[in-house]
Amino acid sequence: MIVGEQPVGAPTWLLTLSEHRAVFEFGAFLAASPALRLIGRGDRHPVLVLPGFTASDRSTEPLRWFLRGQGYWTHGWRLGRNDGPTQRIVSGMEARLTELHAKHGQPVTVIGWSLGGIYARELARRAPTLVRQVITLGSPFQMRPGDRSRPDRLWTKASRQFATDLGGLLQPEHTKAPLAVPSTAVYTRCDGIVRWFTCLESDGDHRESIEVRGSHSGLGFNPAVLIAIADRLAQREGHWHPFVPPFPLRYLYPEPVSYQVA
Repeated sequence: MIVGEQPVGAPTWLLTLSEHRAVFEFGAFLAASPALRLIGRGDRHPVLVLPGFTASDRSTEPLRWFLRGQGYWTHGWRLGRNDGPTQRIVSGMEARLTELHAKHGQPVTVIGWSLGGIYARELARRAPTLVRQVITLGSPFQMRPGDRSRPDRLWTKASRQFATDLGGLLQPEHTKAPLAVPSTAVYTRCDGIVRWFTCLESDGDHRESIEVRGSHSGLGFNPAVLIAIADRLAQREGHWHPFVPPFPLRYLYPEPVSYQVA
């Protein structure tokens, strides 16, 4: 898919209203939990999970609970509500990553939901030796100036408190150097919060996009997402390979879309 330089609007109101399906996705998560436990045990490497805009660690509890059950040292960011890239948030994330790396003595996988994924990618750029890989969930890191999303008004209001020196955090993705660590972008074409194609990873080595069926608001507990995350985390450090859905579950994952910047 080739996306040009014309600004894109927010998702349709029909898609936004369909975000209510997240309730059913959470029900599917609860129903599938016993089966998800059978996926296998991880290597106990540390994982840091970052919440989306206006959310807190409470929103990522199901995901972190699942990952702990898979055998990973999984941590929230402990910064309260995600009010955007304020100075407190930016410095706090960097300190949290440094703390976890020192505590566990090995690189940390960073998972970010929505805005949290944009943070995760920036952490990997700033401290690549501390990050093992990045996984984003519905994160619109390909947005350009003029593009719109559903939280635009709230974002504009909150931006008065943003840090004055963000070090390129909110610069367009195509102006930045590629990540030096493996990255996986999970997205859904039914996203009612951000345009789905702004969440795609660019083509390249150790980079991939995984499409799932569901809502933006349910990405943190959608069973298809959890299966994909578990697969990505189970890779040995330094031995990356693209995601291949388990044969019986391939129907959960539509064919991926390649992304090119025009």
